[in-house]
Amino acid sequence: MTYKAAVIGDTESILGFKALGFITRSASDAESAGTALKELAKSGCAVIFITEKLASLIPEEIYKYKAVPDCAVIPIPSKEGSFGIGEMQMHKAVEKAVGADILKDKEN
Repeated sequence: MTYKAAVIGDTESILGFKALGFITRSASDAESAGTALKELAKSGCAVIFITEKLASLIPEEIYKYKAVPDCAVIPIPSKEGSFGIGEMQMHKAVEKAVGADILKDKEN
């Protein structure tokens, strides 16, 4: 079985992914990001990366895919940099898995 990977984001942020063979969908607002996410998930994409900026606009849509075992939606930084959303989700996942946030910065 061949798995597909996709990226949703602004044109500049996703341009390099297209060159690597990813399916890309340009989006600039919540409506276009939500539509792209639904279409990519229905088309059988196993991994869908979405820029953190867009992910912050459609958290409810992304949450729907947390329980779907064959479609992972992963926030990534855009050309503007990181908002910390992906890192925060990683900390929550680790804490859920092991019972404590072992990735937490000890200085904070």
